[in-house]
Amino acid sequence: MPRLSEVIAALENLWPAARAESWDAVGTVVGDPGQEVTRVLFAVDPVQDIVDEAVKLGADLLVTHHPLYLRGTTTVAATHFKGRVVHTLIKNDIALHVAHTNADTADPGVSDALAGALDLRVVRPLVPDPTDPEGRRGLGRICELDHPVTVRELAARAAERLPATAQGIRVAGDPEAVVHTVAVSGGSGDSLFDQVRAAGVDAFLTADLRHHPASEAVAQSPLALLDAAHWATEWPWCELAAAQLDEISDRHGWDLRVHVSKTVTDPWTAHAASTVTN
Repeated sequence: MPRLSEVIAALENLWPAARAESWDAVGTVVGDPGQEVTRVLFAVDPVQDIVDEAVKLGADLLVTHHPLYLRGTTTVAATHFKGRVVHTLIKNDIALHVAHTNADTADPGVSDALAGALDLRVVRPLVPDPTDPEGRRGLGRICELDHPVTVRELAARAAERLPATAQGIRVAGDPEAVVHTVAVSGGSGDSLFDQVRAAGVDAFLTADLRHHPASEAVAQSPLALLDAAHWATEWPWCELAAAQLDEISDRHGWDLRVHVSKTVTDPWTAHAASTVTN
Protein backbone atom coordinates (compact mmCIF):
# COMPACT_ATOMS: atom_id res chain seq x y z
CA MET A 1 0.00 0.00 0.00
CA PRO A 2 1.28 3.51 -0.75
CA ARG A 3 2.02 6.04 1.95
CA LEU A 4 0.02 9.26 2.06
CA SER A 5 3.11 11.18 0.95
CA GLU A 6 3.25 9.09 -2.24
CA VAL A 7 -0.41 9.62 -3.07
CA ILE A 8 -0.17 13.34 -2.35
CA ALA A 9 2.87 13.58 -4.63
CA ALA A 10 0.79 12.05 -7.42
CA LEU A 11 -2.08 14.48 -6.77
CA GLU A 12 0.32 17.42 -6.70
CA ASN A 13 1.59 16.32 -10.09
CA LEU A 14 -1.97 16.52 -11.42
CA TRP A 15 -2.79 19.81 -9.69
CA PRO A 16 0.37 21.64 -8.58
CA ALA A 17 -0.28 23.97 -5.66
CA ALA A 18 1.85 26.60 -7.39
CA ARG A 19 -0.87 26.98 -10.04
CA ALA A 20 -3.55 27.92 -7.51
CA GLU A 21 -4.64 31.55 -7.22
CA SER A 22 -2.74 33.57 -4.60
CA TRP A 23 -5.88 33.90 -2.43
CA ASP A 24 -6.61 30.17 -2.50
CA ALA A 25 -5.92 27.54 0.19
CA VAL A 26 -5.02 24.23 -1.42
CA GLY A 27 -2.95 21.20 -0.48
CA THR A 28 -3.02 18.83 2.47
CA VAL A 29 -5.01 20.11 5.43
CA VAL A 30 -4.91 17.03 7.69
CA GLY A 31 -2.83 13.86 7.49
CA ASP A 32 0.30 11.98 8.53
CA PRO A 33 2.63 11.62 5.52
CA GLY A 34 3.66 8.16 6.69
CA GLN A 35 0.19 6.66 7.02
CA GLU A 36 -0.88 3.98 4.55
CA VAL A 37 -3.66 4.73 2.08
CA THR A 38 -5.97 2.03 0.80
CA ARG A 39 -9.23 3.86 0.11
CA VAL A 40 -9.86 7.39 -1.23
CA LEU A 41 -13.08 9.40 -1.42
CA PHE A 42 -13.57 12.39 -3.77
CA ALA A 43 -16.18 15.09 -3.06
CA VAL A 44 -16.82 18.77 -3.74
CA ASP A 45 -17.24 20.02 -0.16
CA PRO A 46 -15.35 19.14 3.05
CA VAL A 47 -18.50 19.29 5.18
CA GLN A 48 -19.52 17.02 8.07
CA ASP A 49 -21.84 14.85 5.96
CA ILE A 50 -18.97 14.06 3.60
CA VAL A 51 -16.52 13.40 6.43
CA ASP A 52 -19.06 11.06 8.07
CA GLU A 53 -19.38 9.29 4.73
CA ALA A 54 -15.59 8.90 4.58
CA VAL A 55 -15.62 7.39 8.08
CA LYS A 56 -18.39 4.95 7.15
CA LEU A 57 -16.58 4.01 3.95
CA GLY A 58 -13.30 3.38 5.78
CA ALA A 59 -11.45 5.94 3.67
CA ASP A 60 -7.89 6.93 4.55
CA LEU A 61 -7.92 10.03 2.34
CA LEU A 62 -10.62 12.54 1.44
CA VAL A 63 -9.94 14.75 -1.57
CA THR A 64 -12.23 17.77 -1.99
CA HIS A 65 -12.48 20.60 -4.48
CA HIS A 66 -13.44 23.29 -2.00
CA PRO A 67 -11.08 24.31 0.80
CA LEU A 68 -11.96 23.78 4.43
CA TYR A 69 -10.26 26.96 5.64
CA LEU A 70 -10.13 29.46 2.81
CA ARG A 71 -9.50 32.48 5.02
CA GLY A 72 -7.49 30.81 7.75
CA THR A 73 -8.38 30.29 11.39
CA THR A 74 -6.98 30.60 14.90
CA THR A 75 -8.74 27.52 16.28
CA VAL A 76 -9.85 24.02 15.33
CA ALA A 77 -11.95 23.59 18.48
CA ALA A 78 -14.84 21.17 18.00
CA THR A 79 -17.23 23.85 19.25
CA HIS A 80 -17.22 25.14 15.64
CA PHE A 81 -18.53 23.12 12.69
CA LYS A 82 -15.20 23.28 10.85
CA GLY A 83 -13.37 22.26 13.99
CA ARG A 84 -15.66 19.24 14.27
CA VAL A 85 -14.64 18.27 10.75
CA VAL A 86 -10.95 18.41 11.72
CA HIS A 87 -11.55 16.41 14.90
CA THR A 88 -13.51 13.74 13.04
CA LEU A 89 -10.81 13.41 10.40
CA ILE A 90 -7.96 13.11 12.90
CA LYS A 91 -9.80 10.72 15.22
CA ASN A 92 -10.44 8.40 12.29
CA ASP A 93 -6.99 8.71 10.65
CA ILE A 94 -8.44 10.31 7.52
CA ALA A 95 -6.28 12.77 5.60
CA LEU A 96 -7.81 15.75 3.77
CA HIS A 97 -6.34 17.16 0.56
CA VAL A 98 -7.76 20.11 -1.40
CA ALA A 99 -7.44 20.89 -5.13
CA HIS A 100 -9.36 24.08 -5.93
CA THR A 101 -8.26 26.73 -8.44
CA ASN A 102 -5.30 24.54 -9.37
CA ALA A 103 -7.87 21.94 -10.50
CA ASP A 104 -9.98 24.61 -12.24
CA THR A 105 -7.18 25.48 -14.66
CA ALA A 106 -5.66 22.00 -15.01
CA ASP A 107 -5.58 19.98 -18.21
CA PRO A 108 -7.94 18.23 -17.84
CA GLY A 109 -9.72 20.21 -15.17
CA VAL A 110 -13.07 21.15 -13.72
CA SER A 111 -14.47 22.72 -16.89
CA ASP A 112 -13.30 19.80 -19.05
CA ALA A 113 -15.32 17.50 -16.79
CA LEU A 114 -18.33 19.81 -17.06
CA ALA A 115 -18.06 19.88 -20.85
CA GLY A 116 -17.69 16.09 -20.94
CA ALA A 117 -20.86 15.63 -18.87
CA LEU A 118 -22.78 17.54 -21.56
CA ASP A 119 -21.07 15.88 -24.56
CA LEU A 120 -19.47 19.15 -25.62
CA ARG A 121 -16.23 19.13 -27.61
CA VAL A 122 -13.57 21.27 -25.96
CA VAL A 123 -11.80 23.59 -28.38
CA ARG A 124 -9.61 25.71 -26.09
CA PRO A 125 -9.51 27.44 -22.68
CA LEU A 126 -11.72 30.45 -22.18
CA VAL A 127 -8.94 32.23 -20.27
CA PRO A 128 -5.64 30.60 -21.28
CA ASP A 129 -2.86 30.13 -18.75
CA PRO A 130 0.02 32.22 -20.13
CA THR A 131 2.55 29.82 -18.58
CA ASP A 132 1.28 26.90 -20.69
CA PRO A 133 3.10 26.82 -24.06
CA GLU A 134 0.65 24.24 -25.40
CA GLY A 135 -2.34 26.49 -24.67
CA ARG A 136 -4.40 23.75 -23.02
CA ARG A 137 -4.54 24.93 -19.40
CA GLY A 138 -6.64 27.82 -18.22
CA LEU A 139 -9.95 28.88 -16.74
CA GLY A 140 -13.17 27.76 -18.41
CA ARG A 141 -13.48 26.13 -21.83
CA ILE A 142 -14.76 27.11 -25.27
CA CYS A 143 -16.77 24.20 -26.69
CA GLU A 144 -18.62 23.13 -29.81
CA LEU A 145 -21.69 20.93 -30.17
CA ASP A 146 -21.84 17.99 -32.57
CA HIS A 147 -25.01 19.51 -34.00
CA PRO A 148 -26.85 22.77 -33.25
CA VAL A 149 -29.51 22.81 -30.53
CA THR A 150 -31.76 25.48 -29.11
CA VAL A 151 -31.01 27.14 -25.79
CA ARG A 152 -34.04 25.34 -24.37
CA GLU A 153 -32.67 21.97 -25.54
CA LEU A 154 -29.22 22.71 -24.13
CA ALA A 155 -30.75 23.66 -20.78
CA ALA A 156 -32.74 20.41 -20.77
CA ARG A 157 -29.55 18.47 -21.50
CA ALA A 158 -27.77 20.18 -18.61
CA ALA A 159 -30.68 19.47 -16.29
CA GLU A 160 -30.61 15.79 -17.31
CA ARG A 161 -26.83 15.26 -17.24
CA LEU A 162 -25.78 17.25 -14.17
CA PRO A 163 -26.67 16.09 -10.66
CA ALA A 164 -30.17 17.12 -9.62
CA THR A 165 -30.43 20.17 -7.38
CA ALA A 166 -33.26 22.34 -6.09
CA GLN A 167 -32.23 25.14 -8.47
CA GLY A 168 -32.11 23.16 -11.69
CA ILE A 169 -31.03 25.30 -14.67
CA ARG A 170 -32.01 28.94 -15.07
CA VAL A 171 -31.96 30.51 -18.55
CA ALA A 172 -31.51 34.10 -19.65
CA GLY A 173 -32.03 35.05 -23.29
CA ASP A 174 -34.15 33.63 -26.09
CA PRO A 175 -34.93 29.96 -25.31
CA GLU A 176 -35.39 29.23 -29.02
CA ALA A 177 -32.08 30.73 -30.13
CA VAL A 178 -29.79 28.25 -31.87
CA VAL A 179 -26.54 27.29 -30.16
CA HIS A 180 -23.43 26.19 -32.06
CA THR A 181 -20.74 27.14 -29.54
CA VAL A 182 -20.75 27.27 -25.73
CA ALA A 183 -18.43 28.60 -23.07
CA VAL A 184 -18.47 26.62 -19.82
CA SER A 185 -16.93 27.38 -16.45
CA GLY A 186 -17.50 25.21 -13.39
CA GLY A 187 -18.33 27.24 -10.30
CA SER A 188 -18.94 30.99 -10.14
CA GLY A 189 -18.57 32.50 -13.60
CA ASP A 190 -20.00 36.01 -13.82
CA SER A 191 -16.53 37.56 -13.60
CA LEU A 192 -15.82 36.06 -17.05
CA PHE A 193 -18.38 37.90 -19.17
CA ASP A 194 -15.78 40.03 -20.98
CA GLN A 195 -13.89 36.90 -22.05
CA VAL A 196 -17.10 35.11 -23.00
CA ARG A 197 -18.23 38.01 -25.21
CA ALA A 198 -14.78 38.22 -26.79
CA ALA A 199 -14.97 34.50 -27.63
CA GLY A 200 -18.13 35.12 -29.66
CA VAL A 201 -19.96 32.03 -28.37
CA ASP A 202 -23.72 31.58 -28.49
CA ALA A 203 -24.20 30.52 -24.86
CA PHE A 204 -22.45 30.49 -21.49
CA LEU A 205 -23.04 27.74 -18.93
CA THR A 206 -21.79 28.40 -15.42
CA ALA A 207 -23.09 28.99 -11.86
CA ASP A 208 -23.81 31.72 -9.31
CA LEU A 209 -24.86 34.35 -11.87
CA ARG A 210 -25.92 37.57 -10.18
CA HIS A 211 -28.71 39.88 -11.33
CA HIS A 212 -26.76 42.91 -12.53
CA PRO A 213 -23.94 41.14 -14.40
CA ALA A 214 -26.44 38.79 -16.04
CA SER A 215 -28.78 41.65 -16.96
CA GLU A 216 -25.93 43.64 -18.49
CA ALA A 217 -24.62 40.60 -20.35
CA VAL A 218 -27.88 39.86 -22.17
CA ALA A 219 -28.44 43.58 -22.85
CA GLN A 220 -25.10 43.85 -24.66
CA SER A 221 -25.45 40.84 -26.95
CA PRO A 222 -27.68 37.88 -27.90
CA LEU A 223 -25.58 35.68 -25.60
CA ALA A 224 -27.73 33.09 -23.80
CA LEU A 225 -26.97 32.30 -20.17
CA LEU A 226 -27.47 28.96 -18.44
CA ASP A 227 -27.09 29.20 -14.68
CA ALA A 228 -26.71 25.89 -12.83
CA ALA A 229 -26.06 25.17 -9.15
CA HIS A 230 -22.43 25.74 -8.15
CA TRP A 231 -22.06 22.25 -6.66
CA ALA A 232 -23.59 20.58 -9.72
CA THR A 233 -21.17 22.22 -12.16
CA GLU A 234 -18.16 21.04 -10.15
CA TRP A 235 -19.26 17.54 -9.17
CA PRO A 236 -18.31 15.99 -12.58
CA TRP A 237 -14.69 16.83 -11.73
CA CYS A 238 -14.85 14.34 -8.87
CA GLU A 239 -15.47 11.52 -11.35
CA LEU A 240 -12.69 12.78 -13.62
CA ALA A 241 -10.24 13.13 -10.72
CA ALA A 242 -11.13 9.68 -9.38
CA ALA A 243 -10.47 8.16 -12.81
CA GLN A 244 -7.11 9.93 -12.95
CA LEU A 245 -6.10 8.53 -9.55
CA ASP A 246 -7.35 5.08 -10.56
CA GLU A 247 -5.03 5.16 -13.57
CA ILE A 248 -2.09 6.25 -11.40
CA SER A 249 -2.88 3.51 -8.89
CA ASP A 250 -2.93 0.86 -11.63
CA ARG A 251 0.33 2.14 -13.07
CA HIS A 252 2.10 1.99 -9.71
CA GLY A 253 0.44 -1.24 -8.58
CA TRP A 254 -1.10 0.48 -5.54
CA ASP A 255 -4.51 -1.24 -5.77
CA LEU A 256 -6.27 1.80 -4.31
CA ARG A 257 -10.03 1.70 -3.95
CA VAL A 258 -11.24 5.07 -5.24
CA HIS A 259 -14.78 6.33 -4.67
CA VAL A 260 -16.85 9.40 -5.59
CA SER A 261 -19.39 10.75 -3.13
CA LYS A 262 -22.90 11.12 -4.50
CA THR A 263 -24.04 13.00 -1.40
CA VAL A 264 -25.63 16.29 -2.48
CA THR A 265 -23.95 19.10 -0.58
CA ASP A 266 -25.55 21.93 -2.53
CA PRO A 267 -26.90 24.20 0.24
CA TRP A 268 -30.28 24.77 -1.44
CA THR A 269 -32.79 22.06 -0.54
CA ALA A 270 -36.11 23.04 -2.12
CA HIS A 271 -37.58 25.09 -4.97
CA ALA A 272 -41.05 26.59 -5.30
CA ALA A 273 -41.87 27.56 -8.88
CA SER A 274 -43.54 30.92 -9.43
CA THR A 275 -47.21 30.82 -10.36
CA VAL A 276 -47.74 31.78 -14.01
CA THR A 277 -50.52 34.35 -14.50
CA ASN A 278 -51.93 35.60 -17.81
